[in-house]
Amino acid sequence: MSIAQKHAESKPKTHANMNGADILVEALIRQGVDTVFAYPGGASMPIHQALTHRSNVLRTILPRHEQGGAFAAEGYTRSTGKVGVCIATSGPGATNLVTGLADAKMDSIPMVAITGQVARHFIGTDAFQETPIVEVCRAITKHHYMVTRFEDIPRVVKEAFYLATSGRPGPVLIDFPKDVQLEKSTVAPDYDPPMNLPGYRPEPRSVSSAQIRQVLAAIKRSKRPILYVGGGAINSSASEELLKFAERTGIPVTMTLMGLGAFPGSHPQSLHMLGMHGTVYANYAINEADLLLAFGVRFDDRVTGKVSEFARHGKIVHVDSDPSEIHKNKAAHIPIVADLREVLAALNRDMTADDLPDIREWQAQVAEWRRAFPLSYKDPGDDSILPQYAISELHRQTKDRDLYLAVGVGQHQMWAAQYYKFERPRRWMSSSGLGAMGFGLPAAMGAQAAHPGELVIDIDGDGSLLMNIQEFATLHCEKLPVKIFLLNNQHLGMVMQWEDRFHEGNRAHTYLGPVDHPEAVGKGTGEIAAAYPDFVQIARGFGLSARHVRSKAEFPQALAEMLSTPGPYLLDILCPYQEHVLPMIPGGKTVKDIIIE
Repeated sequence: MSIAQKHAESKPKTHANMNGADILVEALIRQGVDTVFAYPGGASMPIHQALTHRSNVLRTILPRHEQGGAFAAEGYTRSTGKVGVCIATSGPGATNLVTGLADAKMDSIPMVAITGQVARHFIGTDAFQETPIVEVCRAITKHHYMVTRFEDIPRVVKEAFYLATSGRPGPVLIDFPKDVQLEKSTVAPDYDPPMNLPGYRPEPRSVSSAQIRQVLAAIKRSKRPILYVGGGAINSSASEELLKFAERTGIPVTMTLMGLGAFPGSHPQSLHMLGMHGTVYANYAINEADLLLAFGVRFDDRVTGKVSEFARHGKIVHVDSDPSEIHKNKAAHIPIVADLREVLAALNRDMTADDLPDIREWQAQVAEWRRAFPLSYKDPGDDSILPQYAISELHRQTKDRDLYLAVGVGQHQMWAAQYYKFERPRRWMSSSGLGAMGFGLPAAMGAQAAHPGELVIDIDGDGSLLMNIQEFATLHCEKLPVKIFLLNNQHLGMVMQWEDRFHEGNRAHTYLGPVDHPEAVGKGTGEIAAAYPDFVQIARGFGLSARHVRSKAEFPQALAEMLSTPGPYLLDILCPYQEHVLPMIPGGKTVKDIIIE
């Protein structure tokens, strides 16, 4: 009998021969987990043995680096709303999860990370591969556990999932000593034990009718209202109510990087993204609004710039499920701590025709800004492939498909946010708060695992892709047909852009090619003759289909080939490195006004 056949016939053990690792895996299944991203090691081997016993209901995907596993778990979560799970061993395996946990904390992503730990009697002795991972991750997780009692395993798992998803979502860490994993059960485990969370009251207060009337009164009095919508709208599944509210009131809608997809990008009321790299018309509208409906946002510095100047003409209504966000960065005139979907549903229910504002002049002004300051780029008139053009063409060829799109971090991330229009929530996956390079490929991998048969694309840059390029092996071995749309400009593009703006173009280790190339030092402006490394050869070495594309004339056909080819595919697109992501600056402000240095 093959290993695959044995796995297919696997059944849960009886409680008489279950150990702690078996109970952990069964508890995960009872929480609805169907996929985990797990890399084994000495301190987590019992967990992996237990996973093989339940492989008929729980898929284990082997990433090629623990950070890849953490980002993949995020991609799974961001694209589904379900809790992603990653597993690593102790010591270096555990510390390799740190960036993924910090990323999930910043972006309010529910995730459970499980780490093996040395046996309890070795803890504190500097044993082989011992790291105090709970202490390391205390500030970058929503909560954390070390399982020191065998009988606590089901309760800890149940609490971890509840904590990750309730209130403001976030990552939870479970550190699991090896001797507890191996301890045997003598009684049937209770997989639905009472939780022990004294003082934790995550359920947001219900919005009151008085608060709803207060908001409706502010809307009625306004002449220049605007909706400023963030990731909280996606976490609360508020998109349907948001669309209903926006269409009924006629209020323009702008979104943060985390909020893209909460409101349809092609909708005539959509002003798309605001902030440092948002649209001019969104920033103008925010700057002149007399009422700011801030829904599920945290007034991030990439949006506000100099916070005292942000929306200074308007009254602010701030709705958030996390009370710590209210007044944190920007004072609100009408603060509401509640679930956003509930608030929008109440507004839609109680709103009457008398509550609707007359904003025809404002709508005309916003339309004029859109006409005068469209999102655009200068075509060089040659056969080079500008990143903005490449993403626009990707959108043209895929706009009728319900795809999932992940990005790395850098210029390509901002161009993707600008030039790809998202119609639905949970189709856009971006490391937004932390800005972690290397996010795109494994996040796409996790989304593909969650949505087999769907089109999943990673828009990436060469610098970002290299940080987790080992996950090519996971795509091939796990049969995950992710398409990698590589905008290759041979530079750390966003850092290079700031060099051009603030350091007279002096290159300080932002060129990624050989050091003897003229772009390696100084202010050289020569064209890149050849791409380094050869990503096509690398991809093929991992079993992926791949192709170079170097001219605009051949690009549409090359893109169509990528989209139609079965299995994972890398399209290496050589782009000019001189392109900048333009900061879209509101009237009266300068670049330095919107950058926090």
